[in-house]
Amino acid sequence: MRASYPDDARLAVEAALSESFLPCESRYAGVVCEAMRYSLLSGGKRFRPVLVLLGAELVGLDWDQVLPTACAIEYIHTYSLIHDDLPAIDNDDMRRAKPSCHIAFGEDVAILAGDALFAEAFRLIGAEQSPDRPDLAVRVVREIAEASGLGGMVGGQVVDVLSAKTQVDAAKLDFIHRHKTGKLITASVKAGAILGDGSEELLAVLERYGDRLGLAFQITDDILDLTGDEAVLGKPVGSDEERFKATFPGVYGLEEAAKIARAAADEAKRSLNGLPGDTGRLRDMADFVCERKR
Repeated sequence: MRASYPDDARLAVEAALSESFLPCESRYAGVVCEAMRYSLLSGGKRFRPVLVLLGAELVGLDWDQVLPTACAIEYIHTYSLIHDDLPAIDNDDMRRAKPSCHIAFGEDVAILAGDALFAEAFRLIGAEQSPDRPDLAVRVVREIAEASGLGGMVGGQVVDVLSAKTQVDAAKLDFIHRHKTGKLITASVKAGAILGDGSEELLAVLERYGDRLGLAFQITDDILDLTGDEAVLGKPVGSDEERFKATFPGVYGLEEAAKIARAAADEAKRSLNGLPGDTGRLRDMADFVCERKR
């Protein structure tokens, strides 16, 4: 039986992005706004903002109380994809079965669209999130900034880029995956709980859950880059191998990489044992990351 994905949460995020928190209109910078919307509304699983909503559920918050933060994290994820696709990094012409942002709008506009999305993410949290508890919004900003920057996504991506065409050991590979992907995933599930003033004990559990979930997610990405269906993925397969990128299949082989991903997902699920409330949808997310086809 395949794990179910919380499409109700995904649809709530889609509606919020398109109806409430769609980026700017600008008289003179309209092309950048168009590029931001082009990439932000191009579909996808909305995996990270969905985790914000599921984390909020654990502390009894309604989704509408955390949607600004959920959408802000999708802004940041989208900015990272725009920049990843650039010729200087991954040089990918397609994203989600559409021309990448730099193909559609040019490299200059794509770079600026990514920059703007990153900045607008924090404006969105500051302007829209938790007016009754600004201290909690500040905690969320710190969590997301740390997960996005040198100690998280950017730090992992730097090591990933510089490690291409070099021999990478298991420790460095683990660092790359846990930082470039895992840190923002962890921040996402914690953010929903932080906004509900979740206990430090709960946040520690979610830290472990997110770390293991993020590792499983990125290993599965590595596997799909070798074995996935291009029509389903919406982008060419085999690009990591062509660029000599550090991947789990490259270091461990496909079969062992799949076992490591499954073990990480199982660890994520076990970390939730003993938590009060219904953790079933978070457990489903751990199964989903290993079973997904795109």
